Amino acid sequence: MPSHQPVLYQEIIHFLQPAGGGRYVDGTVGAGGHARGILEACAPDGMLLGFDVDQHALELARKTLAPYEGRFILVQASYSTVAEQLPSVRWYSVDGVLLDLGASSMQFDDPARGFSFSQDGPLDMRFATTAELTAAKLVNTLPEVELADILFHYGEERLSRRIAHAIVRSRPLHSTQELAEVISEVSPPRGRIHPATRTFQALRIAVNDELTTLQATLPEIIKVLKPGGRLAVISFHSLEDRIVKDFIRSKSRSMKNPPYEPIYDQESEPSIKEVTRKPVRPSEAEVDNNPRARSARLRVMEKI
Repeated sequence: MPSHQPVLYQEIIHFLQPAGGGRYVDGTVGAGGHARGILEACAPDGMLLGFDVDQHALELARKTLAPYEGRFILVQASYSTVAEQLPSVRWYSVDGVLLDLGASSMQFDDPARGFSFSQDGPLDMRFATTAELTAAKLVNTLPEVELADILFHYGEERLSRRIAHAIVRSRPLHSTQELAEVISEVSPPRGRIHPATRTFQALRIAVNDELTTLQATLPEIIKVLKPGGRLAVISFHSLEDRIVKDFIRSKSRSMKNPPYEPIYDQESEPSIKEVTRKPVRPSEAEVDNNPRARSARLRVMEKI
């Protein structure tokens, strides 16, 4: 196995429990690291369906998974289309689903993708390179108030108004380092965290509509899981994690109206159970080996 391991690799295999004959979905297949582990664990006849909107990622995944040819299918599409795509491959339910959210290391490491300010590149940040909306469009065309709102809500940036004002004043901006420099001029350093980190996070989330997609897709994935099937979600910031945590809480409890005292508009029985009471975090050894893993949180749920 290659020396590089995807984030929380062993934990994903442990909680998803891949088994022979099972059918599994990697909704964010990336370069195929987690998918490879799932296919190894569900040998000899388990199957995997992998999704990614990034064509380059799919090309890398196809190479990574080449030893398992015949046991995997890769689709260039968002994980939000999982329920729609299953019938096309004659799958109608699955045993496990993995979502590894956010941008991948290979996307951060490619300056041409514009995800990182550590190397200069265009203000792009699209997961799908065919999408129309880019970070440059947001940075250079949004009204100052709307830009500030994006930085505040998606980046939890407390200096959102100051940064938005500086960006608007400096337009047009064309590169990641131009934007990072503008932010650094009006935002003091915060320990090891670069002043532009939260702004870049916010713009990436807005460009790819990440939070809305996650919120809308979680219940659709539960529908296609078999009873006893599991959904594992790795998130990298509090906004994603909160959506997953709130979903688990809302779907793992009964909502029954007491007699003569209606509280809920719609009564329901629990549809899932919480497998991980608290988010699973990477070990110190993993963080030492891969510092980008430090903010990862894993939550797992099981369909009842």
